Amino acid sequence: MNLVIKTERLLLRPFELSDAEAMFALDSNPNVHLYLGNNPLTSIDQCYVYIESVRNQYSKNGIGRFIVELIDTQEVIGWAGLKLVTEEENDHVNFYDVGYRLQEKHWGKGYASEAAKAWVDYAFQEIKMPTLYAMAHIHNVGSNKIIQKLGFHQKNQYLHSGIPCYWYELDNNTLSK
Repeated sequence: MNLVIKTERLLLRPFELSDAEAMFALDSNPNVHLYLGNNPLTSIDQCYVYIESVRNQYSKNGIGRFIVELIDTQEVIGWAGLKLVTEEENDHVNFYDVGYRLQEKHWGKGYASEAAKAWVDYAFQEIKMPTLYAMAHIHNVGSNKIIQKLGFHQKNQYLHSGIPCYWYELDNNTLSK
């Protein structure tokens, strides 16, 4: 996959196996997993499996989660992107969701909003997706604020693997009806 997206401060690029160490730093932090079911990673080998899974999504679906890297320092701070969800979720199947996850030391700096906005723009302007979806744990105040700031509308509350989540939708208003 050759796609690279630049924002003011971020470079969004495909995952490489060399990103495993940064991903382990991200996903082994219990605070990062507080609203994700409290299952932080315990081995860097789990990161290699995840990276291969994401890279397979690029081949299969033409899109997936991407590395979020700071332009100024080239530090990998997390991931963001679009994902084709093929299993039923909140009575939906075969839909695209926008998601993100950043290292704790980079929370509250606007990076997640910046990356997610870039993906919403890409989905609507380049791919011409009619609707995007997002979900967040009902108590994850930061993530819910980001999703709402991007213009998503909360549709309902549901359980994702036993985790209470809000379900959000955003229609592509640039498409002619």
